Parts: sequence; C-alpha cells; structure tokens
Amino acid sequence: MNARGIPGFLGGALLDLLLPPRCHICRTQCSGADPLHICDDCTAQLPFITEPFCSVCGVPFSATGDSHPCGRCLTDPPPFQAARAVFTHTGSCRDLLHAFKYAGQAHLRRPLGLLAARTLVSFAGHCRADLLLPVPLHRARLRSRGFNQALLLAELLSRHWQIPLQRQALLRTRPTVPQMELDRNARLHNLNDAFAVASPALVADRRIILVDDVTTTGSTLRECALVLKRAGAAAVFAVTISHAP
Repeated sequence: MNARGIPGFLGGALLDLLLPPRCHICRTQCSGADPLHICDDCTAQLPFITEPFCSVCGVPFSATGDSHPCGRCLTDPPPFQAARAVFTHTGSCRDLLHAFKYAGQAHLRRPLGLLAARTLVSFAGHCRADLLLPVPLHRARLRSRGFNQALLLAELLSRHWQIPLQRQALLRTRPTVPQMELDRNARLHNLNDAFAVASPALVADRRIILVDDVTTTGSTLRECALVLKRAGAAAVFAVTISHAP
C-alpha cells in the first residue's frame, strides 16, 4: 500500500520517515511533529519582538521598560488603532521573507503564517475583528510575482483565528515603487491615493485587521487604514510578520 492509501496520520509519518523534513533556515533534519519545520536552535535565534514596543504602531524599542506610544504616534497618530509584528526585520526572519516574497518560495507562508498566528493570537482576540483584509498588490506586480504574499498569509491567519477573510474589499489603484527601495521621505508620499475600497458596504461598521508582510515606515498601513476609515470602517488594526528596527 502506498502513502495515499494510508490514513492521514500514518501517511504523514511514513513520508517523514522516507523524506525527513528539513529546517527552513539551517536545512538540518528536524522533527515532523511541528508543522513549522524550523528546528529548536533556529527558533531560539529568531528575532521575536518583545516588550517594550510602541503600544500603537508596534515599533520595537531598544531601551528597557514598559511599552508606550512612540513619539511619532503621539505627534501624528495613525488612522489605525494598533499594529503588531512578530519579528524585527533582521537575520533569519528577513532571509525567510525575502525568499518567500522575491524568490517564489510560496511554501514559506506556512511557517511565517503559523508563527504569526501563534504569537499574535491574543492581539487578534483583543481586536474583536469582523474581517481580515490583505494589503493588495497592483495587478502588474501580481502578474510579475505570481501571488500576493499578504493574501497567502491572511488565508492562513483567517483559518487559525476563525476570522472571515475579504479578499477584494481593498484595491490597489496604481502601481508604486516598492517601499524598501525608497528613502524615508519618499516612502511617506509614495502611497498617496494608491488604495481604494471596492464598495463601502463591504467595510462599513466593521472591525478590520489588515495583514501585510513587512512594516517599514508604516506608510502602507496608514494609507490603507485611512481609506478604510473614510469608507466607514468602525476600527482598523494591523498585523505583519516583521517590523523594521
């Protein structure tokens, strides 16, 4: 009998025996019991964001102490209620995201999405969200890349958090230069009028969690949240995999 004829658990065990899973980071063999497929040593070295961080935008602080709003959020409050990221955008996290986003390794959405689902589950519960919305790509970028990384992550988060996913409520109306290719000043203006809501009825009076892969200056999340609030969203939150330090 081949693996397809064996019930799921036994079939998976047989496949792990024949083709042992390898850590996505160091490529050593690791246990197939955890679907992350990241070994314990590499997991321990991932740059998880811990307190203190900005209690509004989620930017990590280098000092010690309690979480509190950062200077920017005090002087220029964002249109979203709160945002959180799992990691600082450094080291192995950055490498995984680059492979996922730019090297076509879409399977990496699983470990990245699972880490986000586990780490930010309390935050998601606090949001009491009605919908998850992925940050959209312009159709030209989508054709070039072949997938929207934010949508792939949002699909997994939707399943784990049991929050409905709305794929097309938020639209990208014009192509933009990738944020990471710009300096801070250019990033702040690059996304002006780049997003629109397909129909206000899709978001009106809803509590929404935006999903994206990386937060740099926060301009993308701010612009998306502003458009959603103008369309009548009751509250907007955001989650990303990483945040630039």
